[in-house]
Amino acid sequence: MKLNKVVCCSLVLWGASAAAQAPVENLNSKSLMERLTILERTISARNDAQQVIQIQLDEMQLEVNELRGAVELHTHKLEQILQRQRELYLEIDRRVESLAQAPVRSAEVSEPVVNETQLESEMYDGAVNLILKEKKYDEAIPEFRAFLKSYPQSEYAPNAHYWLGQLLFNKRDWGAAEQHFEQVVKFYPDSGKRADSILKLGVIAQKRSNIAKATQLFEQVIAEYPNASEKRLAETRLKNIREGAN
Repeated sequence: MKLNKVVCCSLVLWGASAAAQAPVENLNSKSLMERLTILERTISARNDAQQVIQIQLDEMQLEVNELRGAVELHTHKLEQILQRQRELYLEIDRRVESLAQAPVRSAEVSEPVVNETQLESEMYDGAVNLILKEKKYDEAIPEFRAFLKSYPQSEYAPNAHYWLGQLLFNKRDWGAAEQHFEQVVKFYPDSGKRADSILKLGVIAQKRSNIAKATQLFEQVIAEYPNASEKRLAETRLKNIREGAN
């Protein structure tokens, strides 16, 4: 009888113990799953946040690049305008000086010379004014071509070649623009337009994907014109080429 009581008590205690342990196991399992779920959500949220930040950084970098390009473009245009103004003033001074130093001859001999000089100056000035005053760029192209045909040895020839190159460059006529810039570079070493002509030849080569030639021309600008504004533009172009190659 006592043995039966002991067995019964043991069974009761064992059942109670099993019943008490079951919820603990379920509770621990549930807690672990909740932690894993929270961890996964945290990681997912962090990844999403990183992606958003990266997109914002990419957009900001794009805006910076665009602003940098705009500043470079406006700076170059301003430098060109200032350079053109200086050259126009120099041309006026040269003309005044040449007229003051011209020898006095008889009216019959000097009149044709003066008329021819005036025609040359007026023809060149008319072409320049189409650019600077009237902004008629397309009309200026045939005027400069006619001037070079009539006065190929003129003191204004290097400037006429440069203006033609610039006008054709703006029209993206790379081949024709290249010919006129090369005339300035090869035959007028003392021209104030030579540095920008070399720079433009480098840009044309870059537009044509001839990176080796473009690099050589930009390096030429830096070496031959260390104090010119074109040097900074050439350095910027070279930097962009080298960064693009990496």
